[in-house]
Amino acid sequence: MLGWALTFLVIALIAAALGFGGIAGTAAGIAKILFVVFIVLFIIAMIARAVKGKPPL
Repeated sequence: MLGWALTFLVIALIAAALGFGGIAGTAAGIAKILFVVFIVLFIIAMIARAVKGKPPL
């Protein structure tokens, strides 16, 4: 999922450099949403791992 966020970030940067404002804004928005989802899932996985008694990575 982090890979998708980075992909959309790169698309947004390229589109912004070429002057496609709408596409850049949309891709940047998708990248932000995916990044937040990735962070939330990562935190949930770390909490679940701690509850099971396994040490953090």
